[in-house]
Amino acid sequence: MLDTPPPRSGRSTPLQSFKDIVSNSLKSNPLPLLSMHFHFPHPHLNISHIVDQVRDVMKHWKHEKESEAHQIFRNVVGHQPKGVLPQTTNPEEETVPGIEHPGSTGVIYCSDRAMANGFSYSSSQEWANLGQGAPEVGPIPGAPPRPDSIPVPLDSLEYAPTTGVKALREAVANLYNLTYREGKASQYTYENVCIVPGGRSGLSRVAAVIGDVYTSYQIPDYTAYDQVLSAFRRLVPVPTALDSKNKYKFDLEQAKKDVRNQGIAVILSSNPRNPTGQVIKGKDLKELVDLSREGTTLILDEFYSWYIYPDRDSDFGNSISSAKYVEDVNEDSTIIIDGLTKNWRLPGWRICWVVGPKNLITALSQSGSFLDGGANHPMQLAAIPLLDPEHVRKEKVSGDTFHRKLALQKHFKAKRDHVLKRLHELHLDVDVPPNSTFYIWLNLERLPAPLNNGLTFFEELLKEKTIVIPGIFFDINPAHRRNLFNSPCHHFVRLSFGPPIEDLDRGLDAIDRVLKKARKTGMQAFGQGYKTQVEEVIKEQAISIG
Repeated sequence: MLDTPPPRSGRSTPLQSFKDIVSNSLKSNPLPLLSMHFHFPHPHLNISHIVDQVRDVMKHWKHEKESEAHQIFRNVVGHQPKGVLPQTTNPEEETVPGIEHPGSTGVIYCSDRAMANGFSYSSSQEWANLGQGAPEVGPIPGAPPRPDSIPVPLDSLEYAPTTGVKALREAVANLYNLTYREGKASQYTYENVCIVPGGRSGLSRVAAVIGDVYTSYQIPDYTAYDQVLSAFRRLVPVPTALDSKNKYKFDLEQAKKDVRNQGIAVILSSNPRNPTGQVIKGKDLKELVDLSREGTTLILDEFYSWYIYPDRDSDFGNSISSAKYVEDVNEDSTIIIDGLTKNWRLPGWRICWVVGPKNLITALSQSGSFLDGGANHPMQLAAIPLLDPEHVRKEKVSGDTFHRKLALQKHFKAKRDHVLKRLHELHLDVDVPPNSTFYIWLNLERLPAPLNNGLTFFEELLKEKTIVIPGIFFDINPAHRRNLFNSPCHHFVRLSFGPPIEDLDRGLDAIDRVLKKARKTGMQAFGQGYKTQVEEVIKEQAISIG
């Protein structure tokens, strides 16, 4: 805690303490305060509360300032703490009047940092991208052939409806009915489906039509939720941190308490869970869906619903969806977001969907008209055969889809097992191995400092032409006020086994080199010397050529 000198009168007041802390802090180190967003407190708030916040921020900043990797992160526009003190303008961040940077998602930040270290998409084959949030898109054993052409009929040159092409909406609805709702009286129709240009677009459309509500989520979770909660500020964030001791299991009892005691109106979650690779299923998933009949809206990001890795061969081919436990498709406030991106391994198509009550779809049509304008028309038409319900029925209750899932699950389970085996050989055993998705949530705490935090580990791997995602991006912290060193995600990185096996081995070899270097030379060489600008790389390359 900083010492607060008394005012000249000899009597310390909260306001004087506030002024003194800011003044002394600026004298010793002006950077922390100048680079933050400040907001004037409400005139009736106790100023002593603000004093405590200032002291806490300065203490935390000094802690982060000891790490070069953390300073690089904080110096990126949009990553400074917000809402602690009266707002000042950062000229670098607000070069255009009225514009405020929301902060970058993990993948964007890590791609930018990789470019500062020489990465380019033209030479990406020289790098191992274990930060990749997409599956490999090439052929895999036992899977149907990959699409290699897209018809473009003349009428597809017109705009598509903001809710999507009707035939594709029907195909999505019927596939959900066949897979998860056989025998149920309430069935999805095209009116329960909205086609959107990507999962983030679907999430943004949903967020845009939600009023001023408390929104519950459990960290770690998908990095883009941070930006959504920052941009759509009517969703007031109420986080809960999950514990590795409980295998990052979704805390259903906490969710119930939040709904009944705190007035939570929205629960937001990925399922299967990104980045921990765990899944909410069976009785727990049913009870979670039941909450949507208690006045709470449940938003479930189900993009990894096919990436399930059972222990028994007889369980291969199954998938997970909350649609199985919805009683009335137009009354239960359960919203599902999914698409071709992960399960069909077509991330470049940007064809996804939102499934929910009819009145939600009407609202999403309106928000889509000003947010994104709708999904690509030709790609929507090309997607219809991939979900064609008649084709699915002919294959005896989603037989073709079953084989597609079977090939995908076996292929990705083999890659998961390969990565876990190699990490074990590197003495980096995974605390909670994934049973779904294609991510590994790797705890670095047992490594010596500074390699034991995600940001520094990430920067060291960039030197080895390998990309991972630091864990702090999965700490959904919209105001960015939490001290990075205190984040429950600080000692983690997310590794993706989405890429082809040869890329995975290249990245694991890089991790091996970093660890061998640490054992051989000690830790003095780590935590420093990081490139911050693309220009530095170009200059070095020019010198080497000269």
